[in-house]
Parts: sequence; structure tokens; C-alpha cells
Amino acid sequence: PDPDPEAPRKEPLSVRKLRVVLFALCSSTEQAAEHFRNPPRRIRRWLRRFRAFQDDRPELSEGKYLSLEAEEKLAEWVLTQREQQLPVNEETLFQKATKIGRSLEGGFKISYEWAVRFMLRHHLSPHTRRGVARPLPKEIQGNAGAFLEFVRRQIRAQELPPSMIAAVDEVSLFLDAELLGGDDDRKENALQTVGNGEPWCDLVLAVLADGGVLPALLVSRARLPRPPAVPAGVLLESKEDGCGDDEIMELWAARVWRKHAERQRGASKGMLLLDCHRTHLSEEVLAALSSAGALPAVIPAGCSSRIQPLDVCVKRSVKNFLRKKWKERARELADSGCDAAALLQLLLGWLGEALEILGNSPELIRRSFLVASVLPAPDGDASGSPRRNGDAQEELIAAMEERLKLGGEREASPESAENAEPDAEILHRLFEGESEAESFYGFEEADLELMEA
Repeated sequence: PDPDPEAPRKEPLSVRKLRVVLFALCSSTEQAAEHFRNPPRRIRRWLRRFRAFQDDRPELSEGKYLSLEAEEKLAEWVLTQREQQLPVNEETLFQKATKIGRSLEGGFKISYEWAVRFMLRHHLSPHTRRGVARPLPKEIQGNAGAFLEFVRRQIRAQELPPSMIAAVDEVSLFLDAELLGGDDDRKENALQTVGNGEPWCDLVLAVLADGGVLPALLVSRARLPRPPAVPAGVLLESKEDGCGDDEIMELWAARVWRKHAERQRGASKGMLLLDCHRTHLSEEVLAALSSAGALPAVIPAGCSSRIQPLDVCVKRSVKNFLRKKWKERARELADSGCDAAALLQLLLGWLGEALEILGNSPELIRRSFLVASVLPAPDGDASGSPRRNGDAQEELIAAMEERLKLGGEREASPESAENAEPDAEILHRLFEGESEAESFYGFEEADLELMEA
């Protein structure tokens, strides 16, 4: 019989193609497509080819390049970088891998093939919709379990009502003036949520276990000639020279949490779930939170993607909403020479829209706390099964995106398919879609190689 034309060929990818696939796993297929000027479908096709090939290369699964223990350390680093909104890309990944590998006898042989396999093997695609179902590196998996036990024990012992249990996190927004003033097709990338420099704005989001949404605090470094219109649900703090790390959380404690606690009659104590970002761990910040009637429950490093309720669906959806709004206006804004004050006014408007929708979605926020295993499930189970929680997270993200009108092609998560149940229909949906014959109008692989070259 003729070979299946849809089956991915079992042969290695070139180094150039592996670089593109690695970029997609570190950021997204869409960003890889823009950066390397390749259609997203082609990148997903290369990923399928890689997976078909590496399935026959068990040595890559056995830690030939790094020991399993060393790979776990590298996976912890990737997760922690992402929590801090710091870049994970080819350069930073290879630098860290080489540093870890130097301690090995015989040195460390790095390769793009190993790097792609590593990202898949440790479930590190940032766009998975089933992150809570994926195992963490062994050491931080233990930390996550101990943290959840502590949180649930404190909730019972302190008899904390859901209205006084909050998940809090910061989102830094970076504005690249060079991209904003550059080529038209690059202006859409001028607003980012990953960066190394000073953020343009810092946003503090907080949601409650009862489904409530606290006012968002936006800290801006823009110079404002006149006070902007601030929508309901947003508090603005604008300082031209910016706020220090500690000052942002101290402001939030005073302007948001303390006022919320005062409105909760009879509830003198509360709990805040926050990650171990440097802004959350200083003595000054912890003292400010405690004096505002909050017990800070600091999530162990690298665990947020699994046990931070905001990470289940809210934060990613808000970031995607802001990026979508920015892309819709980017070229127009740059062409009109939009100043910092006008940009900030637009951001405030978009935030107001997003927070209004969140405020009308209390059931999705309540379920986020259950899916993150912070609260016991209704049936009394302390935490649902990974598969059940993964299903729930996928449903939550889809529901939230629908409400925020985040249409368009959904990011197909390679990590999801790497570890999904062996259901051919699910794999087909994630990685195949239409047939490749339809996508490439009958061109043979060799023809495509020539076109790409």
C-alpha cells in the first residue's frame, strides 16, 4: 500500500528549522512565524517531523547530554525565569545549560536537537492550556505539595472566608520605542510582557476565592501633562522616575487590600497568595502586608504555573487581551506620533474593559482557585486528579477568551500534544487541522525546501 501522505517523515530537521521550532517552544508559534518569516502551519509541520524522528532516538530521552538531575535544574530555571517575566530564548537557554553542563565530567555537548527535546520533555511550552496537569521538576513538585498543604491548613485553622483569600501578581509591560518607530510590520511587537529593562508600566492584579476582582493598580513612569481619565476598577499611580520594587506592593497594600479588608466586617484576617518575586519578599513589604491584615503565602519558586490561581486562566487572558488591543492600534498610533500620555490613556481604557469582563465572570475565577488546588474541590477532594484539573483549565481558558473576544487561530501547544492521552483525534486537532496538501497546494517537500532556501 502507498504510504500515508499525512504521516510526518521520520528524518531529522536541519539546524535552521530546529532553531525556528525552538523559538516557537520558548515563545509562541506566532512569534516564531513573525521572527523567521515562516507560516505558522509550516512551523507546526516541522515540529511534527521532529517528534516523529525523535521517537526513534531513545538516547535523547535518557539525558545523554545532561543528566536527568541537571535537566531538572534547567527546567526549574526556565519556570522561574518565566515567573519573573525574564526572557527564555535560545541565547539564555544555551547559556544556562552550558553553565550547568560545565560541572559534568567530560563536558556538555549542546545541540538544537537536544534543546527542542528538552523543552518538550519537561512540558515547558508557555502556551499549554493544561499546565496544572503537567508534573513539575521533582524538587519543586515537592515544594508545591507542601505549600498547598500549608495554605489549606491555614484556611481551616484561621477560618478564612473566600472573600479574604486573594491571589495577587504583577504584570510588567515593556514598550520598545525603537520598534514603535520602525517598520510597519514590527510595530505590533512594541508592547511586550517579557523584558530586562525598566518597564513602561507595572500592573498589580488581584482576584478573590469568592469570585471577586479587586481594583487593579497601574503604576506608570509616563510624564503626564494632565491627569488621564481612569476607568472604574483601576487605580493609577504615576511617577516620572517610577516606583521602587518595594513601593509598588506597599502602595497596593495601602490602596487596595487595606480598603478591601475594612469593607469585610468581621473578617480581620486574610491570606494573599503571591510568588517569590523580589518585590514580595522584602521585610518592608511583608510588614506592610501583615499590618494590612494579610497573611502572605509565598508560592515557592517555579510553581506558579501550577498552583497560582491567577496563572490558571486570568493573567494570560488579560495579557493576550492587551496585546490584541495593541495590535489593532499599533500602526495607527505610531504613524500619528502618539505621545506617552495618550498611550497610557488607551491602556487604561483597555484595562477597564478587561476588568469589567472579569468582574462579570465570578464563576470562572472561583473555579481557578479550585483548579489550582488552593481550595478543596466540592466533593471534598483536596485536589482533583491532574487530568480532571487539566480538562477544567482548558475549559476555563476557552470560556475566558470567549468573553474577552480573543478570537483567531488558537495557539496549538506542542507540549499539550507531547503528553496528551494517545487519542488520535486530539493529536489530529492539535497538530494537523487541514491536510498538508491543502496547506501547500500539492508541493512536494523537496519543492518547499527549495522555496525556503
